[in-house]
Order: sequence, then C-alpha cells, then structure tokens
Amino acid sequence: MQNPPPPDDDEPEARYSNIFRIGYNAFEFVLDFGQCYPPGAEQMHTRIVTSPSSAKDLSELLQDSVGAHEEKYSSKRTEE
Repeated sequence: MQNPPPPDDDEPEARYSNIFRIGYNAFEFVLDFGQCYPPGAEQMHTRIVTSPSSAKDLSELLQDSVGAHEEKYSSKRTEE
C-alpha cells in the first residue's frame, strides 16, 4: 500500500461549513463559517474580514456559481 502524497503547502486547508454569520460596519464585512452537528451545537471555525467592494465581488461570484450549478444539475435531477 502506498503512502498518500504529502500535503501541498500551496493549497488552503479545506473545512466544511453548514452555518454562516455575516456582520459589517462602514469599512468591512466579517464572514464567519462553522459547523452545526448536532443541531444546536454550532462551532465557528473560520473568520474572513474583507472590504465592502470585495464582499460585493464575492456575492456576485457566488450568485453566478449557484446559477451555473443549478443549470447543470437541476435538470438532471428531474430527468432521473
């Protein structure tokens, strides 16, 4: 059995998230990501602080990506 390759230091750590919080003020947005297993046992694990213009870019990118995902996969669900 081969050993798995060593982690790539250039890749960010992957964390699963199913709960989110967003805060903001005049200068920045604060995005918190966490997990909630079992319900009511939430634990936040990552915080990203960014500018309002970058938060808007993220929002648009996420909207486009969700739309593309729905277009690609939603029709396949109805065909099965």
